[in-house]
Amino acid sequence: MFDKEKLNIKVLKCLDRSWQPKVTAISENRDMSKLSTTALFGKLMEHELELKRLKEQETVERKTKGLALKTSVQNDSSEEAENAEHDEALSLLTRKFSRFLKKKDKDRTQQKKRYPKPNESNSSNYTCFGCGRTSHIKIDCPNN
Repeated sequence: MFDKEKLNIKVLKCLDRSWQPKVTAISENRDMSKLSTTALFGKLMEHELELKRLKEQETVERKTKGLALKTSVQNDSSEEAENAEHDEALSLLTRKFSRFLKKKDKDRTQQKKRYPKPNESNSSNYTCFGCGRTSHIKIDCPNN
């Protein structure tokens, strides 16, 4: 037969992890040799009843929180309206920017057509306004 202390320790060691805080509290606060097995089971049952009460209270709070979520859903609709306005502004900005880029690319291609860069084959067609020689333009003139 086990003595009280060993029996109480065996009972506490058999409990799973969810009971660990209560096991620690009992083992630190009580002298295991003086604590009867009946008192130990009483403490554990008291803890179990407290856990059940807390769980029931949480379920009741969840039900009341569900009603609070309905009001926050209304706030979400105003947030959705703000998000929709933001999305519209962003899409407008995107469209304007893409138009700007297209216009800029169009201007670049037209500019290239107006002022073609001299090639090796037709470089004799250009005359420099700075020195009067052919084969280069004023920007590329070595005398400047």
